[in-house]
Amino acid sequence: MPRILLIDDDAQLGPPLAAYFARFNFKLDCALKPSDGLARLQRERYDAAILDVMLPEMDGFALCRAIRKDSDLPIIMLTARGEVMDRVVGLELGADDYVPKPFEPRELVARLQTVLRRRVVSAPGAAASDALVFDGLRVDVPTRTVTRQGEVVSLTSTEFDLLHLLAQEPGKVFSRDDILNHLRGREVDMLTRAVDIVISRLRKKLEPLDCIKTLRNAGYTLAVNKAGNVGNVGSGGSA
Repeated sequence: MPRILLIDDDAQLGPPLAAYFARFNFKLDCALKPSDGLARLQRERYDAAILDVMLPEMDGFALCRAIRKDSDLPIIMLTARGEVMDRVVGLELGADDYVPKPFEPRELVARLQTVLRRRVVSAPGAAASDALVFDGLRVDVPTRTVTRQGEVVSLTSTEFDLLHLLAQEPGKVFSRDDILNHLRGREVDMLTRAVDIVISRLRKKLEPLDCIKTLRNAGYTLAVNKAGNVGNVGSGGSA
């Protein structure tokens, strides 16, 4: 049973939400303060965390940043009134998704199922060919791991899925809408700017490799081929 940690200072929210989550085979634990939540994450194993933005001690953004220092745990942010800036800031800090308050519990469960589904490792015995290998970059699909010049890179589930999408067809240009539909699904109201944010984070993590290119007014492409030569895909600025 997947274990989820909710960090929210509303003491009335946790118990009924935990009962609802149990119907979908999720165990929800609750922490009312960021310090308590961080302590739980350090001593116990969780499969995902749900963070409110408005918290005592530190806000949800600072909490997300603290978790991201040493963990790629899937994170869903609860943003007040669905503020656009809250969404953008959360994504910049490495959150995997956001749900605006007030929310329907079923929607939160659906978002949670989506981010956890991305983390599922393929069955043992997957073929070695499932790894996509480029010059200085390896995307191992069965284990959802990425190595850059022989060093393992810690990616969030969203970052991995975006890189995997590009790596499946290197040289192909994916528009922002293509990427959004692949990562989130048509039912989710995502900002196209969110793609730029995730691309920017991914580029930084892949440095010094410079393999993700922007084609202005067109989209993004993985400009490297499996023979190990960086392709001349075209010119464009960084996101």
